[in-house]
Amino acid sequence: MSPTERLAELGIVLPTPAKAVANYVPVVIAGGFAIVSGQLPYENGQVAVTGKLGQEVDIAEGVRAAQLCMINVLAQLQASLPEGLGSVAQVVRLGGFIAATPFFTDAAKVMNGASDLAVAVFGDAGRHARSTIGVASLPLDGAVEVEGMFLLR
Repeated sequence: MSPTERLAELGIVLPTPAKAVANYVPVVIAGGFAIVSGQLPYENGQVAVTGKLGQEVDIAEGVRAAQLCMINVLAQLQASLPEGLGSVAQVVRLGGFIAATPFFTDAAKVMNGASDLAVAVFGDAGRHARSTIGVASLPLDGAVEVEGMFLLR
């Protein structure tokens, strides 16, 4: 089953990719890889989950935020690659930034929202290396930001 078919099976429709809000590009293609800049949990054109984990955002909302971020990563890939998601041979690495209080220690659980979706969409090719980092704040008060590196066919 193709990634697009898996998305349809999951009931996920990719949104129009967000435009860069500063001096960067959303996707760079180099050396057989696509590198996607950090994506926030946009839904319907707005940041859907704001605030900090361990304060006003609970783990379930954080997982949802990570899923939304990953959907936006996929939307960037779909728009930037000649064959869309069919161009992806392997999810190589995901990086997650979790806006959190200093004592929040479940960032990895939150980031599983993005990782689980990568595997659901790409199957075994969705298994990846990962870093998850708690941070004091993110742009637009987003609760989560996810970036990724993808090997191309």
